[in-house]
Formats: sequence, structure tokens, C-alpha cells
Amino acid sequence: MRFTKMHGIGNDYVYVDGSREKPEDPAGVARFVSDRHFGIGSDGLILINPSDAADFEMEMYNADGSRGKMCGNGIRCVGKYVSDHGLTDKTEITVETLAGIKRLKLHKKDGAVDFVRVDMGAPILKPSMIPVAPDAFGKGILTEHTDLWGEVIREAEIPLRDAFSLKGTCVSMGNPHCVVQVADVAGFDVSGIGPLFEHNPAFPEGVNTEFIHVDDRTNVTMRVWERGSGETWACGTGACAAAVACILNGLTQTAVTVHLRGGDLFVEWDQERNTVYMTGPAVTVFEGSINL
Repeated sequence: MRFTKMHGIGNDYVYVDGSREKPEDPAGVARFVSDRHFGIGSDGLILINPSDAADFEMEMYNADGSRGKMCGNGIRCVGKYVSDHGLTDKTEITVETLAGIKRLKLHKKDGAVDFVRVDMGAPILKPSMIPVAPDAFGKGILTEHTDLWGEVIREAEIPLRDAFSLKGTCVSMGNPHCVVQVADVAGFDVSGIGPLFEHNPAFPEGVNTEFIHVDDRTNVTMRVWERGSGETWACGTGACAAAVACILNGLTQTAVTVHLRGGDLFVEWDQERNTVYMTGPAVTVFEGSINL
């Protein structure tokens, strides 16, 4: 199988041109290639397929073989792949995902794409659509925000084990997220606490958890535990969810830079249009072939 390894600020995937070859068992291939000791090493597998609804389709699998609906860092690399490999000459393209069709604006330097701006669409705040099971939290967690968004799970006490709980704001950007403020992001026990969110009965489809610190009105530092992949160096939908949560809670302006382990993403929430834009780099690491 021919492949290209790419990353968006450290969130790395193995990319395959699905128009030329398609694995019979993509979930199994995702588990194999993602292994950092016996495979290629990645956070998952992304197939770039033809689409009847958009310019391309992104078919994404996490490192554990589970299907992912959307990946912000991954879709930026899709934009770079199709442009750099001559599959399109457009600078604005559409990509079909399980979270809907996303619009990408490609920025080139010396003939190759280096940055991509993605229209991530509207944040989903309704509990049943994230999805979140409100009964798992107890009473008093739904708060009114505005007529536009209605009920929002904002700064809710989320029971994790015994008497231990943390406050989180729940947002979906195609994937479910829970954004949690912590005092020390660098020293936080992400690997210990992350799974308690991922497998919490409050989140029937699992959840990505963003542990954040608000540095000032335009800067947020974040680490992330992704369902199906563990802690990753970056999460594009998670950065968008973190920005939305901070804006909902009055902690930041509507445009923020999110600092992740792998680098920075710039996130804007245009509340008039109710859409989130994410801008960040896309990088090719190497290309090769592997026997399956």
C-alpha cells in the first residue's frame, strides 16, 4: 500500500489515495499502521476518496480502528495532499466527512500548501446532539445562553470516580468534546484523567477531553485526550471546541490562538454567521509503501 505520512502540529496520520487503492479492512489497517513500534506510527488512517457531494471525501479511522467523524488537523492535511499531488488546482475545495461537508482555503508557499483555513461549521451545543446524557450529571447543569443556542451544558460538575469530579463545558464540532479548565496544563495527569471522561456514562459515544488554561483574552493553552487514540499532540476540532467553550463562558474574545503540544492553531467564532474557522499548518513527513 502506497502512503504519505503527514501531520498538523503533531497530530499525525497515514494518508492513502482511495481513488487508486482501497484497503479491504481499513479499521484493521488503521490499527496496524498506527502502531509506533511495529507499524508506521500515527494517530490513525485517513483515506482520500472521490465524492459525489464534494471535491473529495475524507474517510478517517482512529488508532484503535474506530471510525472518526471529523479531524481538524487531518482535514488540513487532506487539503495539502490533494493540491501537492496534483489532484486539484483549486485553492478553495470542499471535503465530505461524516460531520458534513467542510470548506477549505489553501495557502501556498513556493508552490506547495503550507497553511489551510477550514470552515468548521456551527458548534453543536444541544446535549442530545453532542451527545451527552444529562441524567448522568445530576440536576442543575443546563443553563440558558441565548435564543440562538438554547440550553448549553456549561461548567457542569462531571462525576469521574468516588467523590472526585471536574467542571466541563460540552461542545460538538462533529466530534463530542468536554472542555475542562485546569490550573497547570503542563503538569496535569492527562493519561490518568482522560480515560475517566472517555468511558464516562455521561458520554454515550465517548468524548474527547480538552484540558485548558486561559492565558489571557486571546490565548489558551491546551492538552487533549482523544477517544480511540489517547493523548495526542494536537486536536483541531478540540481546539475549536475549547475556543467556543471559552467564548461561551466569557473568558476570551471571539478570536483566540490555541497553544497545543505540537504547535498553534488560530480559531475564530463568527457568531453572526454562527460558524467556526480554524487556521493552521499542514506538513508532509515522508512517503513510502508498506506490506499489509
